[in-house]
Amino acid sequence: MNRELNGGLIIIKSTLSVDLNNQISKIDPRIWGSFTEHLGRCVYEGIYQPDHPTADEDGFRKDVIDAVKKLKVPLIRYPGGNFVSGYNWEDGIGPKDQRPKRLDLAWRSLETNQFGLHEFMKWCAKVDAKPDMAVNLGTRGVDEARNLVEYCNFPKGTYWSDLRRKNGAEKPFNIKVWSVGNEMDGDWQVGHKTAHEYGCLVHETAKAMRLVDPSVELVACGSSNHQNATFGSWEETVLDNAFDDVDYLSLHQYYDNFDDNLSEFLGKSVDFDRFITGVVAICDSVAARKRSTKQINLAFDEWNVWYHSMGDDKKQKPWTQAPHLLEDHYNFEDALLVGSLAITLLKHADRVKIGCLAQLINVIAPIMTNTTGDPSVWYQTIFYPFMQVSNFGQGIALKPDTDVPTYKAKDYEVPYTDSIATYNPETHETVVFIVNKSTNKVPFTLNLSNAKFDHVVDATQFAGYDIHQTNEDQSMGLEPLKRVTVEENQAKAELAPLSWNMIRISTEV
Repeated sequence: MNRELNGGLIIIKSTLSVDLNNQISKIDPRIWGSFTEHLGRCVYEGIYQPDHPTADEDGFRKDVIDAVKKLKVPLIRYPGGNFVSGYNWEDGIGPKDQRPKRLDLAWRSLETNQFGLHEFMKWCAKVDAKPDMAVNLGTRGVDEARNLVEYCNFPKGTYWSDLRRKNGAEKPFNIKVWSVGNEMDGDWQVGHKTAHEYGCLVHETAKAMRLVDPSVELVACGSSNHQNATFGSWEETVLDNAFDDVDYLSLHQYYDNFDDNLSEFLGKSVDFDRFITGVVAICDSVAARKRSTKQINLAFDEWNVWYHSMGDDKKQKPWTQAPHLLEDHYNFEDALLVGSLAITLLKHADRVKIGCLAQLINVIAPIMTNTTGDPSVWYQTIFYPFMQVSNFGQGIALKPDTDVPTYKAKDYEVPYTDSIATYNPETHETVVFIVNKSTNKVPFTLNLSNAKFDHVVDATQFAGYDIHQTNEDQSMGLEPLKRVTVEENQAKAELAPLSWNMIRISTEV
């Protein structure tokens, strides 16, 4: 047993106190977005498989649509990811029998272009999501970006808008959120640029895009992870050049547990928190130097656990269609960390307005598909905490005042529990999310000010599994959290060891 998570001689109790008048921010629903890329089996054999028994008239798998709807993702980033930096969007429009096959240099795969812009927009409508469209600033630039905006958003009467209408979309797609490039700080990126080169290109690209459609919201590339040598200086330089041109700066971060150290792994939510805090400070520092009242918000548009599949990925043959790449099979400890990362996003709801769990289907994803057989779709462990925050992490994030012991993990003091409460004025519910990182049962208390609890609407836990257990057999799932009591201003529960928990309480304001 891990001594740190056992607590040793420490008696672990956890208290969360919130005040309905002490708010972090209204939660932007787009914080629970996701990400689909032309990578592995995300699109082909995931979203799109015309020969599958569940395929609809557009070739989309209806079983996948049903699964995605359970997550209620409001925003989906597309088409990449590394893929976008070598992608010609024109290859994916028009008659399918005339679309070219291309080499995808990012993932060394064969791209048939049978799924493109129009297919993605149709699919978004079917899963009730809006697009976050990425433009290629690797091998292309200003001209490609402004043409794509014109194709998507201009009503009619120009070359690109009329071509869209000819291709079957009479009305504009009216895409509002645009990612201006992808991970341009990384040398692995096709068309990698220095911060100054990228910042200048963003300035000119944004200028052209807004001339076509002034209403677009633009996301500039921040660091692809905070371990990059250019972290910090990258953000400053990009914003020095493009501060007035963009609305959001992106963050990307993935976590692994190659060392098989549970206490260190679960402590990485503290690292996640520090990353966000650091980027906020950089954005505000640039604003101060520019004497600007504008606030740059954050788009954490790639976040997840990623490491299980890396060995198998190296064995894949190049230049095949829909190879089995990045197919992590997530275990129970991964779900606990994903839950803590989601709680961390809520703690920064004042600045993180867009988030994308990367990715959505088959590729480091909560949803997996089989091409034949039963089950045709199955849910990974990380599906459950993400489903609950995306469905119920809405309304207003309340500032948490916590009292809980900590343990030491590398450079971090890690609380034995992560917790936050939200209040949804539409449903009149206070919802609390809690991760117990201890291997002990933990008594949990929620104190509420300036409102009164009425009754428990629902209480669930994801608990009782071996930390390395995966969910291919679909034996894992949410269960009732039974020991929950509610008084006027207080709720109490007993948290199972190593558990993800959600409690929904009807609240009188």
